[in-house]
Amino acid sequence: MTENTRWVYGTDHDDPDPYTLQPGHTYVELVGGPLDGQLLDVTALTPDERADGALLIAPRSAYGPGGRADYEPRSGCARWDWRGDAPW
Repeated sequence: MTENTRWVYGTDHDDPDPYTLQPGHTYVELVGGPLDGQLLDVTALTPDERADGALLIAPRSAYGPGGRADYEPRSGCARWDWRGDAPW
């Protein structure tokens, strides 16, 4: 496992190690917004899905629990930038 100090998006709040990266997986860093600094596992996404970005559940979004944070890929690197929040 790779040592990591950033939270992996989607791990449970009671996960014994929410910072563990899985070997062979691809991660992007979320930049800005309510999920700033977290890593997102994009291993299972197709290239087209990665190009679209993602609406991610973000309890601390402008819309509260159930709201979504909209992230889009940054060209040429493994970071996705926050575009804003959206209700669900």
